[in-house]
Amino acid sequence: MVRGRLAATARVRLTEKGETTHMSNTTSTKAVTQADTLAQLQALITGLQKQLPSGSFTLASTVYTTAALVTVLQGTVAKLLAVTTAHAALKVALAAYDAEKATTDPVILALRRTLESMYVNAPDTLAVFGMEARKAPVPRTAAEKAASAVKAEATRKASGTTSKKQKSAITGNVTGISITPITGPTAAPAQPVTVPPATPATAPVTPVATSPAPSAPTGHVGQ
Repeated sequence: MVRGRLAATARVRLTEKGETTHMSNTTSTKAVTQADTLAQLQALITGLQKQLPSGSFTLASTVYTTAALVTVLQGTVAKLLAVTTAHAALKVALAAYDAEKATTDPVILALRRTLESMYVNAPDTLAVFGMEARKAPVPRTAAEKAASAVKAEATRKASGTTSKKQKSAITGNVTGISITPITGPTAAPAQPVTVPPATPATAPVTPVATSPAPSAPTGHVGQ
């Protein structure tokens, strides 16, 4: 028989050898989903039935046999499955309601407006439909308008704001302009640029062939 005492803030993990080890809940744990919790409970049931079928435990000042613990865990599993089923059904119901509401909202709004126009002067009849007559706006009295104007003026002065007309009247008051000369660094005088005279182009001389001068005829002069 195996006995182990657990604190209220501890969990029991069954090893393959049938020993019980304690794991404190103070250690950092990640978020556990309903599916994770269900798997853990099922594993506890399987481990107890396989490793410790005749075990006895004193847990939170109460003695449990293995069979009693399995019954407790199975009851928790059944409740968790009921919650999971209810959540799934709720999602389906909400989706159906949203679809129906999108269709019926315009109809209900039109019906309310129709009833209001039919019984505009019969508030008691509108109350039968769970509705109240629209209250007509009450015109403001002269005293209320004057009080609002005084309050607005006081607010404007306190915040330092001006009206559009007052803003347009604000102009600059310039009596003259003073120009201060600023002397920059003295630039070096420009050096004259000497341009060499252009050399006239010499046309190439083409040699001209000359023919020899004809020689004078020689003859005998008659005596």
